[in-house]
Amino acid sequence: MEEQLAALAAEVAALKTVATVGNTTVAEIYYYVTIPLMVLIHAGFLAYEMGASRSKNVLASGIKNILAFAFLVPTFYFFGWWCYWAFPTGFDLGVGPFEISGLDYANAAGNPAGEVMGPSLADSASGVFWGAFTLFGATTASIMSGSVIERIRLVPFIILAVVLGSFAWVLGAAWGWHADGWLVTKFGYHDFGAAGVVHTVAGFFALGVLINLGPRVGKFNADGSANDLPGHNMPMTLVGLMMIIVGFWGFLMACAIFPNEGWSWSTSGFTSIYGTPLTLSALTFNILMGFAGGIIGAWMVSRDPFWMMSGALGGIISCAAGLDLWWPPLAFAVGFIGGAIMPSIARFVERMGIDDAVGAFTVHGALGVWGVLAVGIFAAGYPAIPGEGVAMTNFMGQLIGAVVMVLCGLVPGYVLSLIMKSMGVLRVPESAELAGLDITKVPSKAYPEGMSGGSTAPAE
Repeated sequence: MEEQLAALAAEVAALKTVATVGNTTVAEIYYYVTIPLMVLIHAGFLAYEMGASRSKNVLASGIKNILAFAFLVPTFYFFGWWCYWAFPTGFDLGVGPFEISGLDYANAAGNPAGEVMGPSLADSASGVFWGAFTLFGATTASIMSGSVIERIRLVPFIILAVVLGSFAWVLGAAWGWHADGWLVTKFGYHDFGAAGVVHTVAGFFALGVLINLGPRVGKFNADGSANDLPGHNMPMTLVGLMMIIVGFWGFLMACAIFPNEGWSWSTSGFTSIYGTPLTLSALTFNILMGFAGGIIGAWMVSRDPFWMMSGALGGIISCAAGLDLWWPPLAFAVGFIGGAIMPSIARFVERMGIDDAVGAFTVHGALGVWGVLAVGIFAAGYPAIPGEGVAMTNFMGQLIGAVVMVLCGLVPGYVLSLIMKSMGVLRVPESAELAGLDITKVPSKAYPEGMSGGSTAPAE
């Protein structure tokens, strides 16, 4: 009998091992799939910004977007990932970039902390999880990219993108997205879909840059009134926005933590990034309702195709922080409010003399703040992390978190761009801007067959 029990125990242990390995493999595939979906966000931003650019600036807008994406990958590998794991409770400089702490995925496979980024066959998660976070960082750079089109120099833009994507937003993520982050543990901050951590930080970073960069030539008249500088291809912009929306499914998938053990198709076991309960069913309800609410709200207020499609993005950003908490009709209402207020915020920004070419600050910065505060208004009282006696979500905690995210974006964006402006390197010369950045800076033409007015000015 004892031998039979021992054999049975060994068989059960073997089955548990197989199940754990299987779950780890599925988790690896899950995050792997989120990465190409998030790449669609960048394909969308590419089309969106090129369509919103005048024909003389199309290639310049596309090139800076692709280069920002490329530079973010190595800088996030060497610096951004370390910031996320090293800074949740403050600035811990005792751990270096090659001794990344806190990576339980890799450590569970027996890898020492200093080797978690290496090509280990025993490590089935840290690479794809890092990849998802890298795409979050690249998204922040693309958000800022659209606001500064048609007048920023390429190298300063890349530097700004790297600082935003590999430091500024990561600091906010360490404090407000990491389960050990002080905003979470002390104030109950909740931001499941990164309305504050990604969108608010990126939007306010862009605002800081725009203040120093200044408007495009011809945007404002002497009396302060604004002129419309329409892009050359609105259909391309609308298609780009739809691609961003498709990509956001991957973005929000990657905000969920896939369970390593005890998972089955009948019992989800997913959690938020804070470890609180979550189902993909809830996300599906609320993502779709948020998108729809934003589109309808923006269209009812503006009757403008650009703001209608931007409303889809604005709606989901408005709902993002509480996607794991909303009742679906409430998600629709929160998204509707975001879409409806968006055009008015954009007009206010314009009256302040700020030329936000694609409304990036409005859609991401302002509505990111609304999304964070909406959780404090409509979803207070949920535990911020698992356990007894933990902080609960509350309006004051969300307000404090929103202020922190605003400062994480605005301060570095403003200070760094001010330094560049004082050095005379932030903005292209007026002659190059008037002639077009494609021919003066790339130099090439997006439409060499004369389809759409390219300049013949010589390259500088």
